[in-house]
Amino acid sequence: MNKEQVFTIFGGTGDLTFRKLLPALYNIEAAKDKELCSRVVVIGRRDYTSETYRDMAKEWVEKFARLRFKEETYQKLAENIIYYRMDFTDENAYDGLDNFYREMGAGSHIFYFAVAPRFFGTIVNGLKRVAGAEAGKVVLEKPFGENLSAAAKLNEEMEAFFRPDHIYRIDHYLGKEMVRNIQIIRFANPIFSNVWDAEHIECIQISALEEVGVETRGGYYDHSGALKDMVQNHLFQILSIVAMEQPGTLAVEDMHREQIKVLKALSIPGNISESMVLGQYEGYRGEPSVDKESATETYAALRLLVDNDRWRGMPFYVRTGKKLGKREMQVAVVFKSPVAGVESNILNIKIQPTEGVYLQFNIKKPGETEEVIQAKMDFCQSCSFVNRMNTPEAYERLLGACMRGERSWFSQWDQVETSWKYVDEVREQYRNMGLPTYEYAQGGSGPKEAEELLERYGHTWFE
Repeated sequence: MNKEQVFTIFGGTGDLTFRKLLPALYNIEAAKDKELCSRVVVIGRRDYTSETYRDMAKEWVEKFARLRFKEETYQKLAENIIYYRMDFTDENAYDGLDNFYREMGAGSHIFYFAVAPRFFGTIVNGLKRVAGAEAGKVVLEKPFGENLSAAAKLNEEMEAFFRPDHIYRIDHYLGKEMVRNIQIIRFANPIFSNVWDAEHIECIQISALEEVGVETRGGYYDHSGALKDMVQNHLFQILSIVAMEQPGTLAVEDMHREQIKVLKALSIPGNISESMVLGQYEGYRGEPSVDKESATETYAALRLLVDNDRWRGMPFYVRTGKKLGKREMQVAVVFKSPVAGVESNILNIKIQPTEGVYLQFNIKKPGETEEVIQAKMDFCQSCSFVNRMNTPEAYERLLGACMRGERSWFSQWDQVETSWKYVDEVREQYRNMGLPTYEYAQGGSGPKEAEELLERYGHTWFE
């Protein structure tokens, strides 16, 4: 790794930087990862000195770092953090940034855009004034654009400046331990790999539930909603990993090739009213920066079909929502029951907050009876202190991968494009049919219409 590689964060005083990026850099330092950049340049508009910023950042690192906080470790990181005050929307200010990098002796660059997508183009235009910036890497936070046309325009601007293989579209869910474990659970275990198809599986459910509401993100979220904020990126990425064919290798090209096949095989239902439900939690319109007449969805449930030989006719159900009764992300694989009246086998891959695998299967009840009962095996990976300490968090893992040039677990442009096409189409169909955004109570399971969606096809959500 080039010792002069500089990691620059645009949006250095934002919540993402304090809660995720700086703690991730601390963990990399604490783990003595030699891939850590030699300088971390934090760009913000506020009037801080580097010393002031380091002292402020320390509290966040101490609170959110995965590894035990040590003063000496933080000081090693802090001495390489430089706060640079500038208005990144002022293109003329990038002349000063160029001089700053020159004086520092910067070599290669990684630019992290921890800002809203509407500022991406502005930053790129400014970086044209910075020597060597075009040869650097750039990490983009989701959402990538606000719809298909905006995403395509943004991608064109990015690829006109940065090399396409130097653009890292980060989806932190792809850095989670159990998402990365899906391939191993499926492909390394014949008891699953040999029955991983529509012939043996009744349905697959992907859930991402949150207890919190929009909190301080009302302005952003009201222009986004659950479909754009979660389904278009996170849930479709996970679905593509669950449903794809086994890649020839784990190289980025092979994995990407199989994922995009799944996304392109997603079929748009003939009647969207029987395949999608949108909801909004009670009190959402009273949240700060939210339109008082807003119809933005805070909950979405969809029935999806993958039109290929492996999955044809078998439904994938995805759901996500805010202000629900629990925080949970999981992939539940419900197998077909070979005997009438006998419960289905269920494999549940638990992604967060608990990480692990749950398996439900059938056995004979002990004693002089032929009654069939359920046995349940529950492996909690994150319950082990050693596992937690040895497992990098999502941002820590993905930042390290970017520094090393590993791209397998980052979204590619054609994946983003295909996902946007699907979401834009189903959203337009839903609105054109005049379907409502159903209100649901806070702390519950979401709108009852989402339960009815599955019941229509003889299924229920796995809890």
